[in-house]
Formats: sequence, C-alpha cells, structure tokens
Amino acid sequence: MTAPGRSRRGWDLVGLGAGNAMEWYDWGIYATFSAFFASQFFTGTPGSAFLKTLAVFAVGFVARPFGGFMLGWLADRRGRKAAMVWSVAMASIGSLVIAVIPTTATIGVAAPIILVLARLLQGLAHGGELPAAQTYLSEVAPRSKRGLWSSLIYFSGSVGVLGGTLLGAVLSGLLSHQQMVSFGWRIPFLLGGLFGLYALVLRVRMRETEIFEAQRDKPQQPIGRQVLAHPIPLLRVIGFTTGGTVIYYVWAISAPAFAIAERGTDPAGALWAGSAATVFYMLALPLWGALSDRIGRRPVMMIAIVSVAVLYFPLDSLIRGETWQLFVAMSVALVLISAISAIGPAVLAEFFPTGIRAAGVGVPYSLAVALFGGTAPYLQSYFNQRHLAGVFIWYAIGLGVVTLITVWFMPETKGIDLAEPVREPEARQSEGSPAA
Repeated sequence: MTAPGRSRRGWDLVGLGAGNAMEWYDWGIYATFSAFFASQFFTGTPGSAFLKTLAVFAVGFVARPFGGFMLGWLADRRGRKAAMVWSVAMASIGSLVIAVIPTTATIGVAAPIILVLARLLQGLAHGGELPAAQTYLSEVAPRSKRGLWSSLIYFSGSVGVLGGTLLGAVLSGLLSHQQMVSFGWRIPFLLGGLFGLYALVLRVRMRETEIFEAQRDKPQQPIGRQVLAHPIPLLRVIGFTTGGTVIYYVWAISAPAFAIAERGTDPAGALWAGSAATVFYMLALPLWGALSDRIGRRPVMMIAIVSVAVLYFPLDSLIRGETWQLFVAMSVALVLISAISAIGPAVLAEFFPTGIRAAGVGVPYSLAVALFGGTAPYLQSYFNQRHLAGVFIWYAIGLGVVTLITVWFMPETKGIDLAEPVREPEARQSEGSPAA
C-alpha cells in the first residue's frame, strides 16, 4: 500500500511542477524576447518601442490581483486542484494567442490591443497559480520538511524560465537578428501553448489535499469577510512581497533583456549567461529550504535581504557589456535571492487558516507583485536611459528594507500544523503554548 501511495504522490508533484514550469515559462519569455518583437507591435525608436513593450509586461500584472481572488476563491471553495487546472488552461490560451498575432504593419492598432488582452489573460492565470500551487504543496508536505518541499515552486518555475532563456539562446545562434525579429520570437510562445496542454492533462489527474478535504463540507462564511478578518497576515504578505518581487523580476527575469537593450551585451551571450546563472539559482533553492527547516524561516530571509541590499550597487555596476560580467552579477544576486524564493511559498501558506489560505495569499500577493514587480523592468530601463540608474537601485533597496522590517516583526512559522487554526503568538502564549 505504501509504494502505490508514494508513487501517486510523486505524480501529483509532477503535475504541480509541470504546470508551474509552463506558467513561468509563458510569463518569462515575454520579457526574454521583448527586445526582438517590440518593433513588431510598437513604432518609434528601438528604445521607446522596448519601453512600450515593457509597459505591456506591467499591464499584464493588473489582472493578477483579480486572478488571485478569482482562483483563490475557487481553490478555497472547490479545491486547490480545480484552481490549478484553470490557471494552466488560461495561461496556455494566452501564449497561443501571442504566437499568432499579426503585426501592427498588418492589422494596425489591433495588434497591440490583442497583445494586451493576451497578457491580461495570462495575468489572471498567473495571479491564481502561485497561491493555489504553493497552498497545495504546503498542505501535502511533511511538517518538518515544508521549507525544503516549498522550494519546488520556484525550482519548477525556474525550469520554465531556464527553458525559455535557453531556447532564446539557441534561436539567437541559429537565426539572424532579422529572422528573430521577423518570426523567431513566435516559436517559444507556440511551444509554450502546446506544452500547456500536456500540463493540463497532468493536473486533471491530480488528487486533492487531505487538509482541504477534511474541511470541504464545513460551514463557511463568505471568503471576503474571512480574509478581511485577518488584517495582520494580509499586511505581512504585502510587506514580505514588495522587496522580494522587485529584485526577483530585475535579476531573474529581465536582466538579460536589460543587458541587451541598455548595456550593449551580445544577445546570444546575454541569454547564455542568464541560463547559466539560473542553474546556480536552482541549485541553491533546496539548500536554503532545508536550512530554514533547521534554523527557521526568519534568519534565512534576513541574511538574504541584507546581503542583496549591500551588494546591489556593485553588482549593477559590474554589468558593462561583457557576457561574463552579466553572468557573475546574475549568479551572485540569484543565489542570494533564492533564499527568499525557496521558503516564500511555505511562509505565505503558514500565515493563514485552511479555509482562506489561497485567497488570503492570492489577493495581497498579486497586488504587491503588480505594483512593484510588474513595473520594475520598466522603471529600471526608464531611469537607466536618463542616466539615473542609481535612483532605481535606491528604490529597490528601500523596498527591500520594507521586507526586512516585515520579516523582523513576523512570528517564526517553522513547523506549525497547517490543519490547525492560525493564531498569533500572543494568543498562544496566553494559553500556555509556545510562541513559535
């Protein structure tokens, strides 16, 4: 009986990881290939067209809070599996639409409008994917290894990001720049849509978590009322996310495109450098996750946040057009950022009770990512083009301080029982229980 159960659980994790990888692939290739297809949808100088393309990248984040609530509600009322099935389906459709959009030269202003609508659909999907997936994973993980298991979220997501970056490097080597601009950029979006169909099949076959099944039929108040009854965890999610999302999207997603467009790095070299740095990021994820299971979530995150803040200026200054410079800067930054990414899913899930775990995370998390993560690549390029790169760096460091303060004042959540109601440390102490 044990072996089949473990085998089935393994396939559940494959379904979760494959769908998550596909969604991160679809989301990331937009930024990775934006330097190639900007001129196909927007007019003006190369720099202005690139900024407009990044603005659409930011617009996609507008839909994420709505996706966080919509799919978060679905996950908390109908099941984590149902939400994850819908998220992967919507992301696949968005990718296929982008792959076949005619250019502005062919259909005029309709081209960028369709592009925006496709990104909004993907924003709905991505807004609900992470809360549902991290809730599912946290609920099936052994309590003593929840930090390690939670690293699967960004590990599988990084597989998707890495796949898109490697594909970009290969295509840039096989095709000329003109071919990449003309049709090469469509290939990754087409592949993403097709892979999404495979991930969809895997997710349909997944099982629901036992923790959710145990409370499925219990009387429930409206989701909105329950979420608003937990203001402190909601604020923690926002504070925890603000700094982390900016540095993640700058270094893990848009760094190669930024180096190509703003620092004159060779396109193929930049994409290979980004791919190699992502490997270091992926290798570090389970190590940080396992460490958090031993020493706690708070110490791991504080080490990472302080280190990134101290090294941000030197790492940015290192990128000056050479491929090796981008590789070194990205590798150092991503190894440190991976500490936050690895245990973030576990920490966020540990803030809320079962009945609102997905929605409670999804809405504030998506709002913070939309406001700060989605605008980060645009702001970075905007200030760099005006020779004010330091302004953006101080902005990123300032948001990192917000996250540091949030982590400093939050309770240690390592090892808590997710099946039990979540209570603040003061309440537990008043009953004679340990605070953490």
